[in-house]
Amino acid sequence: MIQATHSRRLKEHIAGLETMTRFVLATLALASGVYTYLGVRSLLDGSATIVFFAAVIYSVSVSVAMYGFWTYLIRFLPEMRDGGSRLSLVAIMGLGCAMIIAMSSWLNAAALAGSAAVEQHLAITLEDYTADLDQAHSNALGALSLLPDIQRAGERFARLAADEQSTGALTGTSGSGSVVQLLSQMSAQMRELETTIQASREPIQQGFEQGQAHLAAMRGLVSAPGAIEQRSDRFAAEAVALSGVVAAMEQTSIAASVNRAAADLSVGFIAPVADGTTADLAGRQDLVMSTIRASVTAQSKALSDAAAEILAQPKVAERRYVPLTSAEAVLRYAGDFIPSWAGAISIDLLPAVLVAIMAVVHASARRGEDGMDEAEHISAADLLRAQRLSAMLRESEPTPADEPREATVTPAPAERQEPAARGGTEASRPAENVTPLTLTERKRADP
Repeated sequence: MIQATHSRRLKEHIAGLETMTRFVLATLALASGVYTYLGVRSLLDGSATIVFFAAVIYSVSVSVAMYGFWTYLIRFLPEMRDGGSRLSLVAIMGLGCAMIIAMSSWLNAAALAGSAAVEQHLAITLEDYTADLDQAHSNALGALSLLPDIQRAGERFARLAADEQSTGALTGTSGSGSVVQLLSQMSAQMRELETTIQASREPIQQGFEQGQAHLAAMRGLVSAPGAIEQRSDRFAAEAVALSGVVAAMEQTSIAASVNRAAADLSVGFIAPVADGTTADLAGRQDLVMSTIRASVTAQSKALSDAAAEILAQPKVAERRYVPLTSAEAVLRYAGDFIPSWAGAISIDLLPAVLVAIMAVVHASARRGEDGMDEAEHISAADLLRAQRLSAMLRESEPTPADEPREATVTPAPAERQEPAARGGTEASRPAENVTPLTLTERKRADP
C-alpha cells in the first residue's frame, strides 16, 4: 500500500509539473536564441537589413530545434524500460548536445564575452608592439655604447700629439713633425666618428617619442568605453603607424656605419713621411709611427668587434595587426574565459538535467508499481468510470419481452430423452424461447 501511494504521488507530481517543464524549456530555448542572435550578428557582413533577417532566422531555427530536441528526449527517455533503448537515447542525446554546442554555445559565449575577448586581443597586441618599440630603440642606441671608447681614443691621440709637440715625449724632439701630424689626424678621425654618433641621438629620440605617442593612443583605445568594433578599427590604424616608426628606427641605427668607419681606421691608415732633419730623428719618427699604426689597428679591431656585436642583435620582426571578431577572439582566448563558456554551454545543456530528473522519477514510480497488486493499479476514478460503463452496457442490452416470439415446437420423444442421456442437467431446464403447452391446448391446435 505504501508503494502504491508513493508511485501515485510521483505520477501526480509529474503531471503537475508538465506546464512548468514546458515553460522552462521554452525559456531556455528563447535565452539561447537571443544570445545566438547577438553572436551571429557579429559574423555576418552586408547591409543592416540582410544581417538582421539572417541573424533572426538563424537564432529562431536554433531555438525551435533546441525546444523540440529536449521535448522529445524528456518524453521518451524516461519511458524506456530496457537498457539498450535507454543507452541508445543517451547516445543520441550526447550527439545532440555536441551539435548544440557547435551551432549555438560558442555564439552564446561570443555574445557574453566577445567584447572582453577582443579587448584582451588588443591588450596582448599592445604588449607585443611595446616590446618591438623597446627592442628597436635598444638596437638604435647600440651604437651610442661605442661613444665612450671612441672619445677616449680621440682624447688619447690628441694628448699624445700635444705632448709630442710641446716636449717631444715620443721622439725626444719637440716640434710639429710627422708624428704630431699623424696623431692629430687620428684624433680628428675619432672626433668625426664621435660627431656622427652624437648626431644620431636626436632622430632616435624623436622616433622613440613618436612611438610612445602611438602606444599611448593604443592603450587608451583598449580601455576606452564604446563599441569594440570602432575601437578595434582605430587601434589598427595606430598599429600601422607604429609599425612604420619601428621600421624607421631600425634604419636609424648607425652601427653598420661605425663598423665600416672602424675598419677604415686601419685599412685607410696613411702615415706621413718622416721629416726629421737628421737620420736619427727620422728613424725615431718612423719607429713611433709604426707604434701608432699598431695602436690604430688594435683600436680599429676593437671598435669593429663591438659594432659587429651590435649588428648581431636580433632584429625586430615584422608585425602586422590582425583584427578579430568577437567570436574569433572568444575561440582564440577560450582558456581565459572559462566562466563565460560555462555559462553559455549551461544555457543550452541545462535541459539534460531535467531529462535525468524525469528519468529517475519515472524509474522510481515504475519500481513502486511492480510491487502493487492488480487491484491497486485501479484508482477510484477508474472504478467509477468502469461502473458507469457497465451500467450503460446493461441498459443497451435487449429485454426478453422485446424479442420476437418463435413458433412452438413439440420436442420428439427421442429429443426429450437426449437431455437425460447427457446427465439430466439440461433436462430440468426448459429450452429458451420455448413455451410449454398442455395436452388440451395441443389438441385444440391440431387441425
